[in-house]
Amino acid sequence: MGVGMDDLENLRAGVLKHISKVSDEGELENLRLRFLGKKGEISLKMRELGSMNPEQKMTYGPLLNSLKDEINSALIAKKTAFQDTALDERLRTEWLDVTLPGRVRGEGTIHPVSQVTDEVTEIFADMGFLVAEGPQIESDWYNFDALNIPSHHPARGEMDTFYMKHPKNSNEPPHVLRTHTSPVQIRTMQASGAPIKVICPGRVYRADYDQTHTPMFHQVEGLALDKDITMANLKWVLEEFVRAFFEVDEVELRFRASHFPFTEPSAEVDIRCSWSGGQLKVGEGDDWLEILGSGMVHPNVLKAGGIDPEKWQGFAFGMGIDRIAMLKYGIPDLRSFFDSDLRWLKHYGFAALDQPILSTGLSK
Repeated sequence: MGVGMDDLENLRAGVLKHISKVSDEGELENLRLRFLGKKGEISLKMRELGSMNPEQKMTYGPLLNSLKDEINSALIAKKTAFQDTALDERLRTEWLDVTLPGRVRGEGTIHPVSQVTDEVTEIFADMGFLVAEGPQIESDWYNFDALNIPSHHPARGEMDTFYMKHPKNSNEPPHVLRTHTSPVQIRTMQASGAPIKVICPGRVYRADYDQTHTPMFHQVEGLALDKDITMANLKWVLEEFVRAFFEVDEVELRFRASHFPFTEPSAEVDIRCSWSGGQLKVGEGDDWLEILGSGMVHPNVLKAGGIDPEKWQGFAFGMGIDRIAMLKYGIPDLRSFFDSDLRWLKHYGFAALDQPILSTGLSK
């Protein structure tokens, strides 16, 4: 037979001698394949067991298994020795002075637009307003018609509005990049009915670009509908907002008659302020600064939203998030908001844990 006691002992001694003389892991792997691989010497001898009688199998089977385990253990031990030697060499040549100060890692900041959006949301949430959102690509109906904006209104011109590509063979007007978040108010009225108290923050788009205008900017609008809401409620809400946002105890607002297609009556709102050394101070001084537009929701707009104007009425307002961020934090140029200048972001950005805790005082 191909398997004998002397053969196994000679094989064992020879393999262990080879393992002791191996100089690297590559040679060790070749040696493993030579003896323990599918076509290795040990594997071939294991196959010979199939031709033995039961007594021979009981004698040589355990011996072969024991030999295989011993050789495998020797190979693992040798491989571990190589790895330990390599680690010792690395530890000898690579070192680290743990007494040195750690490297300073740069930290990101919260963009002023994100921070002010959170501040505005916090303040209006304190007054019971929910947040509503809608698509940035709107139909002509939601962006203009439903808001009582006539076909000849300048806002519909291509000089002011970004129009999408008109679909072929379609009589429908092209979609637009929304010019305000007012379409969200229509969608909210259609979905929820009255009463309603929501704010609608988000991106809006207009074809304009200078120090105080950009093609894309951020806006927040508010809508409140009930059976007995008046301009007095609007005035109170805006006073509470300005007082909380600019963190002043007293504030004076001036309502100037204006015209917006979606409100009647309409008013632009100014705040009393002063400019001292280029610094805006709200609530004092002899100057006035326009900050937003507002008014009572036009009956045609209520009808477009599925609300009966004979039973419900309410107010709406809108302001630029970027603009009030500029006023509060002294940022001179609106275009800088979108330049992605790391120096600007580090200067005007907010720490990640600097969460707004502004309050109207209602929850105190």
